[in-house]
Amino acid sequence: MSKSEQVRPLWALQGVLTLLFLMLMLPACAVTEIRTAAQEASEPKYIAILNPQSKIAIGGMCVDILRAIEKVDPELRFIGDQVWQPRARIDAALKTGNIDVICGVQRIARNTSQYQFAATPLFSVNYLLAVRADDTVAVGDWDDIRKLGNDGIILTLRGFGIVDILTQMGGLKIDDTATSSISNLKKLLAGRGRFYCHRSPGIGLAIRQAGLEDKIRLLSKPQLTEKFYMGMAKTMSPELVNKIGASLVLLERNGELKRIFERYQE
Repeated sequence: MSKSEQVRPLWALQGVLTLLFLMLMLPACAVTEIRTAAQEASEPKYIAILNPQSKIAIGGMCVDILRAIEKVDPELRFIGDQVWQPRARIDAALKTGNIDVICGVQRIARNTSQYQFAATPLFSVNYLLAVRADDTVAVGDWDDIRKLGNDGIILTLRGFGIVDILTQMGGLKIDDTATSSISNLKKLLAGRGRFYCHRSPGIGLAIRQAGLEDKIRLLSKPQLTEKFYMGMAKTMSPELVNKIGASLVLLERNGELKRIFERYQE
């Protein structure tokens, strides 16, 4: 072997080492942490799950969507989705700058005044009415409920968008003092309301978890269909808003948003 042939492997090794050194010296891609929270009583947006270590974790549609966004854009990282907070506290935290996004909100006036929205809907839901199984009430539209007067009280959850929607419809008797589905289901059985209006998927799961399948039934009419979006603080930078929006466009086009939603059908 000639002297030049002996030297060539050494130069090649030095080249590889130099390249590795330069790669290590390059700055890593900056990761932006985006603060959020798990909204209480919002199943299946957020649900309590038992992980293999027998510890309670938080999963659900929104957690799956946040992880999917991180997968398509590794420069984004959502934090806080393992901490429960009521909707009112989430709104307050956003106003004070302690939360950046809320997953799954409607384009109603109360929300548009607080958030900017990604253009791509995350999912659509139907709002259904639950009644006691022994209640023979038959309604075909919202006018039928209006005619019931005080015998047609609709139970809803405090701070949820459906309260605004039903209020805007006018003439409906609404009780939005409860903060959980189990509370409203108990009130329904106690006769402290004629209907419980909640979204599906969600309301069927709440009934099953309460073990009330034989005591409560769902009406087929009337229904409301609503789209839910990613709400972002109005102070969020346009660059970050665009990155989240672009990720959601990709997830919608490749069918991942649909697949996530279908995993939580009742």
